[in-house]
Amino acid sequence: MSEIEYTIPAIHCAHCVHTIKLELSELEGVREVLVDENTKKATIRYEPPANEAGIVALLKEIQYPPEGADLLQVG
Repeated sequence: MSEIEYTIPAIHCAHCVHTIKLELSELEGVREVLVDENTKKATIRYEPPANEAGIVALLKEIQYPPEGADLLQVG
């Protein structure tokens, strides 16, 4: 199982936390999503078929792009 952690500046409230957890949990292969409103960090544990590129793409799609998402080299 793989684990990644992102800083997500757009996290401002419990609704943000809930949305990120809900959306990422629906990706096949995502096993756990931990989101901390205070630190603006999201930790995602996943296994195939989930991958980092898909996780980043979904976070961008739901308007919670990780810090430096445009610089992330995933694939």
